[in-house]
Amino acid sequence: MMFDRIKEKLNILADAAKYDVSCSSSGSNRKNTKNGLGNSDGMGICHSYTEDGRCVSLLKILLTNHCIFDCAYCVTRRSNDIKRAAFKVQEVVDLTINFYRRNYIEGLFLSSGIFKSPDFTMERLIRVAKKLRLEENFNGYIHLKSIPGASDELMREAGLYADRLSVNIEIPTISGLKKLAPEKEHSDFTKPMTKVKNEIILYKSEKKLIKSTPKYAPAGQSTQMIVGASGESDREIMLSANHYYKNYNMKRVYYSGYVPISMDPRLPSLGAQVPMLRENRLYQTDWLMRFYGFNVNELLNTQFPNLDVEVDPKLSWALRNMDQFPLDINRAGKEMLLRVPGIGLKSVSKIIKARRFRKLNFQHLKSIGVALNRARYFIICDSRGWETRDLTSAKIKSLILRNSEGKFRKDYSSQLSLF
Repeated sequence: MMFDRIKEKLNILADAAKYDVSCSSSGSNRKNTKNGLGNSDGMGICHSYTEDGRCVSLLKILLTNHCIFDCAYCVTRRSNDIKRAAFKVQEVVDLTINFYRRNYIEGLFLSSGIFKSPDFTMERLIRVAKKLRLEENFNGYIHLKSIPGASDELMREAGLYADRLSVNIEIPTISGLKKLAPEKEHSDFTKPMTKVKNEIILYKSEKKLIKSTPKYAPAGQSTQMIVGASGESDREIMLSANHYYKNYNMKRVYYSGYVPISMDPRLPSLGAQVPMLRENRLYQTDWLMRFYGFNVNELLNTQFPNLDVEVDPKLSWALRNMDQFPLDINRAGKEMLLRVPGIGLKSVSKIIKARRFRKLNFQHLKSIGVALNRARYFIICDSRGWETRDLTSAKIKSLILRNSEGKFRKDYSSQLSLF
């Protein structure tokens, strides 16, 4: 009977946790010591991929789906008529250890609905992590969701046992949050974020002086936004993401398309699910901001508040800024090379190294890994053929779309399927 009840809880609370996508573990380096269980050194968790291509997983559950709040967009909101369940602290500990010993998982991702109060909920999450670390000697990856409104003292303690902490900002804008979750305050989300940021800064400074300083959230903190629930443009979403990267030192901002779950005049109608392509474009924009030197206002502005569904954000920017091209591959600096469609970070590094020894042509670039089906319209090199072509942005876009394939193409172009 006890086994059946635990299995039922697991089905309910694992299903409820599927809406949270912010579960990457990159950056953690908690090593196994004293014959303990697990090792999160350099690993990604939750069906994420490590640098060498390995796929690894975690136990991803809610502590409970009971909640005192009635947020319109949330499946576990107070007014929703769903089956409720709650794990005891020891039950989560036992599940984690037993699943790990059977090689089902390599870590734990634990979130929760808010019951009684934020501090009461956060304290129980911490107890799970503390038991795993101190009683079970578990050194695997642990990701705890920080509960909005939790006290600084509890946030301090959480970081001592978790590899990563995250507070989901949920709605990208303050006005959207007030509309869909009037019981919550924006400060409830930013207060624990600020505490975690400050504690990480303090840990890094103390570590330089005292090597034995206890680790504090070595994988940093992340957050997640729901896309499409409150009508924000892509520009508003990315401006918000940029704010959290700059002011709270976020490791990652995740974007989750809203899944319509109820009839509510404040929300999109049932069946109006956010296309996966929109999530994909937001992640591409996020990548360009973090690693390619772009800022939000270059990629999105008042004239172009939403991302182009037909082409990726870098190509879209290049087509709107043809005055920056063509670029001489053998002379251009790294910053501009990174802005050429079809040339990635690794290719730029290879180009800079290779051109020390000779001038590069299209064949060299192809060997390096440059996607010439896009890049050739924006560069010149030690080859002839495309240098003298006078093509408009619209013509280049048409040529690229005609000669390329994408997994999302069928979702936005019914015309192409006719030819």
